[in-house]
Amino acid sequence: MPSHRRIPQPGQGPRTARVTVLTAAAATAAAVAGAASAPSAQARPADNATDVATRIDHLYEQAERATEQFNAAKERSEQLRGQVEVLQDRAARGQERVNGLRNDLGMLAGAQYRSGGVDPTLALLLSPDPGTYLDRAATLDRISSRGNARLGELRDAQRVLDQERTQAAGRLVELERARTTLNARKKTVQRKLMAAARLVNSLSDEERARLASRLEQRASRSGRLIDIPDLAASSARAAAAVSAVRSVVGAPYAWGSTGPGAFDCSGLMVWAYRQAGVGLPRTSQAQLHAGRQVPLSQARPGDLVVYRGDASHVGMYVGGGQVVHAPYPGARVRYDPIGMMPVAAVTRPA
Repeated sequence: MPSHRRIPQPGQGPRTARVTVLTAAAATAAAVAGAASAPSAQARPADNATDVATRIDHLYEQAERATEQFNAAKERSEQLRGQVEVLQDRAARGQERVNGLRNDLGMLAGAQYRSGGVDPTLALLLSPDPGTYLDRAATLDRISSRGNARLGELRDAQRVLDQERTQAAGRLVELERARTTLNARKKTVQRKLMAAARLVNSLSDEERARLASRLEQRASRSGRLIDIPDLAASSARAAAAVSAVRSVVGAPYAWGSTGPGAFDCSGLMVWAYRQAGVGLPRTSQAQLHAGRQVPLSQARPGDLVVYRGDASHVGMYVGGGQVVHAPYPGARVRYDPIGMMPVAAVTRPA
């Protein structure tokens, strides 16, 4: 497994600390079900020397995109679940109110029947005391008015209850769709990881050694040197986030995880800024818009560096031309040059 990377001292150029994809894929092979014992495919040495590194990188890139889609689907599912719980709670309280109003109306109806069962004119004629009748008539009027008010309340409460039940039913349908999407994204990630594991397992020991050498050469050339002034963090919170992200260098990558023991790329940013008291959205695509965007040449420690045109990867700039990020399945949180892949944007959240 990759070792902890030392932070470069001022004056040193950015150094690449990439863990070979071969090592990452081998770790993935041990982690996913049965991958380590998968039957070996027929080896093609000519392909192994030139194509395997590219194919593995491509598989991990696809897996990372699927991971961010999984994160978005998971976040949506959790939001919907919370909305459903709120609506169901409101509906339960609404049903209690409707039941209470119905009971009140039942009691009023009984009282009216008991007090006003005799025709009012006949009651007046038969009453030995007209004053007693007038008192009773006034009471009946008050009961009638109260009953009409309660009836109006009941109708309003029933209408609200019906609306909340309809909303809850709609959210439940959305939640089920979100769960279906979540399962599909999960299967996509697992399928890409299994493919990478099978690819590595198809190699002989000699081929793996050659591949490791080839991948190291590719990794050493992957970081584009970018001249960025050595500036301080933009805020105390940004500095705290940098300190947090540096503290977990060496932690394993785990897709869908926000720490504290393992992370995916956007989960690492969420965790680091949470330690600084700042809430970030869950996905790298959403983190792209989680603050003010600044030019790459003006990046400061704590800024989020979002990569690729689809914003499917993110790291945190920590100074010295380097970012800390969670690279891909099987690898560990580490330092890499800020120009390790095409930069889509630099976002300053605090």
